[in-house]
Amino acid sequence: MSVLDNFDRWKEFLGDRVQQAQEAGMSNQQIEEVAVRLGEYLSNKVDPENPQERLLKQMWESSPSPDDKHAMARIMMNLVTKH
Repeated sequence: MSVLDNFDRWKEFLGDRVQQAQEAGMSNQQIEEVAVRLGEYLSNKVDPENPQERLLKQMWESSPSPDDKHAMARIMMNLVTKH
């Protein structure tokens, strides 16, 4: 079972990666840039495995501006780090 099969596992995985990046000294802006690139990759290359991922993909694809995608990346960071 991959982390993409279950949305809670996916959030936990992302939260762990964000925490590791912060502990390695990356700024939130740098982590956000990585999150945007990851969002682009997932949207273009990975089929959604569950309803939550389908919704995220639809939201990503309906957000043509870089500002919208950065906002989504920040929201996902907040979601997985439980701020």
